[in-house]
Amino acid sequence: MNDKQLYDLINTESANEVLDEVQIILNMISPDFQQHSVTKAFNTIVGLYEGKHQGFKACNTEYHDLRHTIETFLAMARLLHGAQLNGEGFTQPHVALGLIAALFHDAGYIQEDHDGEGTGAKYTVHHEQRSAHLLERFGPQFGLSAEEIAAGRIMILGTDISMDHSRLKFPSTQIQLLCQMLMASDLMAQMADRSYLEKLLFLYHEFKEADVGGYESELDLLKKTVAFYEFVAERLGTILDKVDRFLSSHFAMRWDISSNLYQEAIERQKKYLHKILDTPDSDPRDQLKRAGIVQKVREKYEKK
Repeated sequence: MNDKQLYDLINTESANEVLDEVQIILNMISPDFQQHSVTKAFNTIVGLYEGKHQGFKACNTEYHDLRHTIETFLAMARLLHGAQLNGEGFTQPHVALGLIAALFHDAGYIQEDHDGEGTGAKYTVHHEQRSAHLLERFGPQFGLSAEEIAAGRIMILGTDISMDHSRLKFPSTQIQLLCQMLMASDLMAQMADRSYLEKLLFLYHEFKEADVGGYESELDLLKKTVAFYEFVAERLGTILDKVDRFLSSHFAMRWDISSNLYQEAIERQKKYLHKILDTPDSDPRDQLKRAGIVQKVREKYEKK
């Protein structure tokens, strides 16, 4: 019986470890995989989030942060490897494009230097458009053609969970599948994060700054996350065509683990959320202990 959990495998707090693992996965996909464009895009996005690119501020959204981006990148690499093991015919440029789109999918939260109002959270409602624009801006540096950039734009726009995906016009079935895989990677990476429940408190405040309605408080968002689990499960099974099935093949080949560790991590989080919400006469936030996030949220927002 497997007793390993997702976060026993790779320390996703380390960008270098994540890149090393993705490079291993690319070698498993093809020993002669040309990794330069992916590595350059990775280093570019890390620099962008860290405020090292002229004209941009460092990322200041604490839910949609660098860690979420590189975890999505890693999940996408795992899905791509699993898809190859299941006979999906992606070319090397397809794989590279899928990974670069994953790296840029939330870059629209990053503010430009001249933007002195609030944080990048204010762009929540149209951050996908801003992210796609940044892919257009940086894509040629990674050797992407105009056609590839256009396809990458579609993939990034598809991560908008409020979008009617029938409106997306895919140039090929391969690009459609890549888009489905990126959507799945985005959802699974955040929901399998060990600190997902804690980070939801940051998400509430991002929504508040962006005037996203539907949530009255941090606690209200936690309660409504129960229904979000069901929404995501339904979405993975329908619109996303169960692409998460590819993960089991990857984990079996890479780690000799015959299960989908993302789904197991998500189920553990879901079970714990139910437990803390069902505890009578208590504040569920008092049971969220990881990374000191609850205290950080209180120090940052309760003074306002």
